Formats: sequence, structure tokens, C-alpha cells
Amino acid sequence: MKIVVLAGGLSPERQVSLVSGESICRALRELGHHAVLVDMFLGLEAYDGPMESIFTVPDGLCGRAEIRVQAPDLEAVRAARRDQSPSLFGPGVLEVCAMADLVFLGLHGECGEDGRVQAAFDLLGIPYTGSGHLASGMAMNKAVAKQAMEHAGILTAPWRELLYTREDIPRLANELPVPCAVKTINGGSSLGMALPDTRDELAAALEEMLGYGGHVIVEQKLVGRDLTVGVLGDEYLPAVEMIPREGAYFDYEAKYQSGRSLEVCPAPITDEQWRAMGEATLRLHRALGLRAYSRADFILDDEGRAWCLEINTLPGMTPASLLPKEAAAAGLTYPALCQRILELSL
Repeated sequence: MKIVVLAGGLSPERQVSLVSGESICRALRELGHHAVLVDMFLGLEAYDGPMESIFTVPDGLCGRAEIRVQAPDLEAVRAARRDQSPSLFGPGVLEVCAMADLVFLGLHGECGEDGRVQAAFDLLGIPYTGSGHLASGMAMNKAVAKQAMEHAGILTAPWRELLYTREDIPRLANELPVPCAVKTINGGSSLGMALPDTRDELAAALEEMLGYGGHVIVEQKLVGRDLTVGVLGDEYLPAVEMIPREGAYFDYEAKYQSGRSLEVCPAPITDEQWRAMGEATLRLHRALGLRAYSRADFILDDEGRAWCLEINTLPGMTPASLLPKEAAAAGLTYPALCQRILELSL
């Protein structure tokens, strides 16, 4: 098959996406597919060959992306684009995607998981992997996803949605309960998230979240073990427990910097606890109308209760990512996982 692996884009999770995309592209080429990696935002500006030959370039346009400690400077990414167009689709992106048999979405974060790319492809008749535009948008919006959890009878922390300005911060910092968790409405990879324990820390967190638009959910802070369970097709996968080696929680650095966390798969939990989280993940996957694959995150408290945090429609596919670890524990190699996602999306 001719496959475009679409990655990068203009999201705080851009670096994660590029590393995922390169891994996916190389795996698909190993399987015999004619795969090519395309940066959604920068497009094909650096490609000077004929478009009809792009699927046969020797390296699939893969580079050597890496995930740095800090999130990317998106203004620098904007400035690097030669045509300076405001479009999220870079030069040649829609053209090459229309030439493909399928677009494998390696995007992460707001510009790939919120449904806008999927809606554009639906309008253009371009097939792609994963969930559709409406399901993606609902899952990405933490307030909508929390409502879906409650409707499906899935245990989740009490929460409140806020849209605020700088002038509201003193009042909110005084009236909101602490400790708590503050999360941007469309964030991911623990970017745009804070866990304030004091009112001063809460005020600082609300100030920080203004940089993400000032639209957040504030929920009860949960204490326990970090676990995640993936869904592939109609089955849930073995659970992973994430244990940060430094810091109090599984943050961006712990997720993507080698050696910053210990990830145990299958997780050392009871079969009953695994099944409870797996069934909850499947219920939420179905309630939101998701397709092919997803991954839900949980906190397992001291009483053995699994609290659902969120669900990811395009889970990370880097070498350090959790879904590939779960698939490996279920007997699927990384290329086999990519092939299965492809087949489930057709």
C-alpha cells in the first residue's frame, strides 16, 4: 500500500509526534508498504523530487527526530515555514495524502487529536487510521470526555470546567479546593497540567494555563499508582504501571526521556483490577464512538479503586511509548501493531 505517515504539525506534542511518525514509517516499510513520512505543518518544502516518485524515496523521508526535555518552540516552527501560510497543512500535504491509499495518523495533541484533521480528510475523501472527527473531538475535550465517563458509569474524580481571564485568578485561587489537578481542556502528554497543593501554587498554575487559552478543568487530586490500558479492536491489552524515578508524578519528561521512569508491563496488579480497568476502557471507547485503537489512563488508589483520568485516541508510538509495550506483552511486535492498526482502520 502507498501510505503517508502524517506527523509533526503545530502542537506542543510535535516532537513526540515526529518520533512516533518515524518509527511507524520505518515499520511499515519493513512490512513492504510504500510509506513516506510527511510533516503536516512544514509539508514537502524540503522535497525536490517528482511527486509521483515520493512513495519510493529510499528513506521514506525519515530523519532523526528526538524528544527534548522541553516542549518545542512553536513560534520558531512557524517562522521556519517558507511560505508563511496560516494553514495547518503545509505545502503539498493534501496533494500527497490524496495520492495515498491510506494516511496513518502519527499526530499527537490538539492539531491532530481534536478532530479537525479528520474532518478535513472526511470532506476530501481521504482514508486515515483511527477514530473519526466527532469521536476524536469529544475524546480530546476533557470536559466532554468526563461527561462520557460519568454517563458510562466509569469512576472519575469530581471536576469543574473553567474559562477564565487573568482578572479571575485571585478569586479562583481563593475559592477552588486545594490540593487539586488543573488541566488544559485539550492538553496531552502532561503538558498544560499542574498539581497545586497550596493556594499560591494554584494561582501560579492558573497563570501558567493562560498560555494555553485559559480553558481548563479543575478536578480533585488523586493519589495512587499510575496505570494505563490500551484497546486494540474489540479487546483490551495488558496494563502498564508507570513509576517515575524522579518527581511525584508521570510528567512529560518521565514519559519521553529514557531512564526517567520505570514502566512495568504487565502491571503487578490483580486480574480483577486489570479486568475492571480494561472493561472501563472498552466502555469509554465505545461510548465515545472510537475506532481501531485507544488508550485510557487511570489512578489506582490504596483501596484498589481505579479512577479514569482520560482517554487518548492517538496514543504515542515512540520507542518509549506505552501502547507498543502493551502490544508486545500481548505478543505483537511493533510492526505487527502498526499493521493491525492499519487493518482495523480500513
